[in-house]
Amino acid sequence: MNKKIGVYGAAFNLVAVLCFALCMLLGFNYGSYFSSMFIAFSFVLMMCGYAYFAKKEVKLAGYVSVAFSAIYTTIILLVYFAQLTTVRLNDLTQQAAVLLDFQQCGLLFNYDLLGYGVMSLATFFAGLTINPQTKTDKWLKCLLKVHGVFFVSCLIIPMLGIFKADSPAWTGIVVLEFWCLYFCPISILSFLRFSNYKE
Repeated sequence: MNKKIGVYGAAFNLVAVLCFALCMLLGFNYGSYFSSMFIAFSFVLMMCGYAYFAKKEVKLAGYVSVAFSAIYTTIILLVYFAQLTTVRLNDLTQQAAVLLDFQQCGLLFNYDLLGYGVMSLATFFAGLTINPQTKTDKWLKCLLKVHGVFFVSCLIIPMLGIFKADSPAWTGIVVLEFWCLYFCPISILSFLRFSNYKE
């Protein structure tokens, strides 16, 4: 069962990332919000897989990755559940929309970036649990650790106020599509790694 949780988590994560990428291309915002929630759910399962299969000497790194994944998921679920409920179903005042509507690049948009920064930390520590024996393990370890670098930009960008409500929409789409292209191999290689473990 433990192996299956990691395998299914990685598989669902891949599907959720692909759905997110497609919804972004189609301009279906609520579809991308919904997909993002399932990226978060499946990401926790994936990180728990890394913690479970980590050898004793790197077990703490696995636990840290799980802790950061839980923080990330909490932030992301709050942000996107608000978009799918409060923002979608209510006529917000202008000030409330500035704070709550993701498209306004306000408070919840900034929380979203913080969430993805914490996700980056989770992948970095998950990468530390891998003792590469194969070429695919080396690629996976590298992808996970390099993904950790996104923490810096996700933390600093909201403080600099780079994204505004009137920023061109295509810039955000390009950045997110690049992230999807980067993260899909992590999901695939995680699936293969967990599949090869013997319980």
